[in-house]
Amino acid sequence: MSEWPDVDGIEGVAARRDELVEGVREHAGRIAYRLARLQGGEYGQRTFPTARGEWTVKYEAGDLQYLRYDPDSGPETYVVSTKRPPDPEALAEALSDYGAFVAAFNDHVRSLDGVLDDVEVEFPEIEPTDGVVAQRDRVLGRVREACDWIAGELHRYEGGEYGTFAARVSGTRWELKRERDRASYLRVGGSGGIYLLSQYGPPSAADIREHVPDFRGFVEAYNDHVEEVESDLRRVSL
Repeated sequence: MSEWPDVDGIEGVAARRDELVEGVREHAGRIAYRLARLQGGEYGQRTFPTARGEWTVKYEAGDLQYLRYDPDSGPETYVVSTKRPPDPEALAEALSDYGAFVAAFNDHVRSLDGVLDDVEVEFPEIEPTDGVVAQRDRVLGRVREACDWIAGELHRYEGGEYGTFAARVSGTRWELKRERDRASYLRVGGSGGIYLLSQYGPPSAADIREHVPDFRGFVEAYNDHVEEVESDLRRVSL
């Protein structure tokens, strides 16, 4: 019977690797936290070059996601990651350059020292919008009043819970939708248009200035519609 040599155990090497990786995870985790504070945002990463390669720190919510070493020659090594631990030889090569990575990070931080010293902190006064808002509300209030009146009249002779009235003004479609005797919305420009009235927020001042002058034409179109309906009814005989 053949005699096979004993297989050496790997427990010692694996334990030492895990110890080193955990130490780097804790140390590089502090770098990731400071980098996250410096760069802002929940997610981010940054690469730091050294004389022998590049180190990339990726973080999420201030916690280290991975630390990757990419040497100038040879494959990259994930020194710290959420996946399998690195090969011991690759880890040893990476850690021989780890001090240079930390120095590169420190140099980056020092390069930003004083960068905000000359930033002006006296800001100009902010103009209030009270006047613009009051004028907008006044104009839209008049539009709302007219549209509710139209909605009430439509409800009187059309009946039903819901209804619409649409007309073209200067080539643009205007549509009033009502719920019983109250206007739900007034839209200019079709399905992708501007809502002058709606259950959501008011339109911009620019949209009001552009479209409200044509509202008179919409009201006139409604009046013409009423006259046509009355004329049709006059021709009905019993």
